[in-house]
Formats: sequence, C-alpha cells, structure tokens
Amino acid sequence: MKGRKPKPAGMKLIEGNPGKKRIRREPAPPESGVPSPPPQLDAYGVEEWCRVADGLHAMGVLTGIDQQTLAAYCGAYSRWRHAEEELNKIKAEKSELNAMILQTVSGNYIQQPLIGIANKAAHDMMRYAAEFGLTPSARARLAIEPSHKADKFDGLIGVIKNG
Repeated sequence: MKGRKPKPAGMKLIEGNPGKKRIRREPAPPESGVPSPPPQLDAYGVEEWCRVADGLHAMGVLTGIDQQTLAAYCGAYSRWRHAEEELNKIKAEKSELNAMILQTVSGNYIQQPLIGIANKAAHDMMRYAAEFGLTPSARARLAIEPSHKADKFDGLIGVIKNG
C-alpha cells in the first residue's frame, strides 16, 4: 500500500482531528515487561538490545510482540558494526584506498564489497530505528506524553468544579 503512513489515534486527538473523520483506536498490545533478546542475535546484537530496550519500554513503544522487529534492528546494527570493523582492519593493514576499492582478477577496480554491506545494514538500521523513535526526528513524530511531575496545584480545578 502506497501513501503516507497512518497517523496514530493519539496524535490525531492531540492535533484536534482536523479532518473530522471518525478516530479508530489502534489495538493496544498486552502489557509485559521488557522482552529478552532472541537467541539468533550475536554479541553485538545483544549489546545493542541491552542498550535500547529499557528506554524503548519506558517510552511505551516496546512490548513483547515487538521483539522480532527490535531483533531485526539489532541484527542490522551487528552487520553494520562487523563490516565497519573489517574495513578499519583493512585500512590499518593496507591503506585507505584498499578499504574502498578492490582489483578484480581481470584488472578492473570495483567498490569494496564491505562498503555495500555496511551501507545496506546502516540503511536497514535507520529504517527500523525510525519505527521505534530511535532518531531525533522519529521521536518528534511519536505521540508520547512527557512524564509530568506532581505539582501542588494538580487537581485544583477538578476540586473546584466538583465542589
């Protein structure tokens, strides 16, 4: 399906529903604790999972049913990190140029395949990161209420109206 991504119902309510269409609430996933990293993740994937999972759960965008989507993000992060580390090894052992191009057996020069792997993994990582609000612009689009500190005037208006 092409077109804009649907706007969450909470965001429509915040903006005042300018289209005046009926707002349909999304199904809420069942409450659960922070999901554990799945076994298919390697050490780098688990490290990234541990870095972001608690924060995502606290923001209310990670539940148990989101486990595989976050795993896909962490897998892309791991592929990106492995490729970048290998490129850095080539730079250190040979040269910057050897980390960018390879000479084929026929004498032609091609882009180092690790660059393509790193770029694809980074692209995938950013796409998944946007779904979870892991970038500044993606967080700005999420309809998450900031936590409110208790104030001595909280509930005062409700007391006057009811009293």
